Amino acid sequence: MENQAYRRIIPFLLIGIVGVFLASILIGRYPEPFWMPWRVFRDDPLARQLVLKLRLPRLITALLLGMVLSAAGSVLQMIFRNPLVEPGFLGVSQGAAFGAAVSILWLNRHPLVIELSATFFGLLALAGAYFLSTRIRYGGWVLRLLLSGVAVSALFSAGVGVLKYIADPLTELPELTFWMLGGLYSVTWQDLLFVLPFALLGIGVTYVMRWRVNLLSLNDETAFSLGASLGRERLILLLFTVSATAALTAISGIIGWIGLIIPHIARRMFGASAEKSLPAAMLLGGAFSMLADDLARTLLPGEIPLGILTSAIGAVLFIYLMISMGIKVRSHG
Repeated sequence: MENQAYRRIIPFLLIGIVGVFLASILIGRYPEPFWMPWRVFRDDPLARQLVLKLRLPRLITALLLGMVLSAAGSVLQMIFRNPLVEPGFLGVSQGAAFGAAVSILWLNRHPLVIELSATFFGLLALAGAYFLSTRIRYGGWVLRLLLSGVAVSALFSAGVGVLKYIADPLTELPELTFWMLGGLYSVTWQDLLFVLPFALLGIGVTYVMRWRVNLLSLNDETAFSLGASLGRERLILLLFTVSATAALTAISGIIGWIGLIIPHIARRMFGASAEKSLPAAMLLGGAFSMLADDLARTLLPGEIPLGILTSAIGAVLFIYLMISMGIKVRSHG
């Protein structure tokens, strides 16, 4: 039944995500709220410039953001065997926020400098969590890394709090606060080119290794007996998924709940096997991110931070799943 559902629904998801992307190109508040007629795009030079230079790179980034966060969430929830794990759990989001704050306060407010600083500290948070997990003397690998992620995230969160406290309340603090709320309002082609290699590598490696995620979701003894190279394969998946997450967080700010809720929906649709649920999560996440961004820039004259919308929608969906159906995390193996 799951194979039949997969073959039947995946083509509709592919068509749907293409349809959402094409429709989103014409969704906005120019020349009037909610929709840009095709004739306006064809005849109005300003409308074409708006679409080609602003809206198009923003939409592609939103698509990549949703796919990366959903793929990372699927992988992390399965290999950690924990339904509440999401891409920022290892301290990546807070590390990226700390890096952005450092750049805004002391380095340079140029978007590229902020992105580089946020990406560096996001990866530093991952390295710190991994290093700390090797020094903990009790518990299994999963427990050690989870505890390390909590500790590293708390440290960077405290650092962000200190930087917000010492920031200039008239100039630096508003910019830092708005960045942390999340949004794609300032994305350009330059930003997209910066994150594109990270995103494509993260998505590609995760998709190719989806067969191995099922093995890594088993206990260590069983996975090892089935031929999994536990340390190497886990490290590869963590490195590529979290690197992609850090790079996208650098330009989007902190976007929550996509990496938490979308994997649950994909598993409900196609079962717990990553072979089917992981590609579905990528497609659902990309569509969800684009739709949320459409709402962020069209509902009100002033743009709503994307992180607020994804948190509100994601929390409602998560509550519904918990009440009505429960949560399935373990692989079919």
